[in-house]
Amino acid sequence: MSVSVTKTSGHTAQINWEPSDDPHGYLAASVEGDQLASALSALGSTDDLADDAESLAVMVRHTTELARLLERRAAALVVSLRDEHGMSWPQIADRVLGDPDKHSSARRMYDSGRRQLGL
Repeated sequence: MSVSVTKTSGHTAQINWEPSDDPHGYLAASVEGDQLASALSALGSTDDLADDAESLAVMVRHTTELARLLERRAAALVVSLRDEHGMSWPQIADRVLGDPDKHSSARRMYDSGRRQLGL
């Protein structure tokens, strides 16, 4: 994968990817639909991020949409860790969730990913 985030100067960054890095269009859609910008804004501030409730609600919706997509993608990637790379449940739990004892949570992610993938 050649997606890269490069800090350019001060508090700026540049994101680059090739079309082959985004075969389903998730990256492009998250940029074009403002989900990525909203999520980054939410990460960067603890204060109200919008002047009015409607603008803030849109920002929250965008952030939530991106978070859901990332959760689904993470679950699909857990399927790859287990099925293609042969990782054990404790290994997946340790690497993905930071705790080898959370193998039941890793299994739930796996099951969710398999459902999403139609397996």
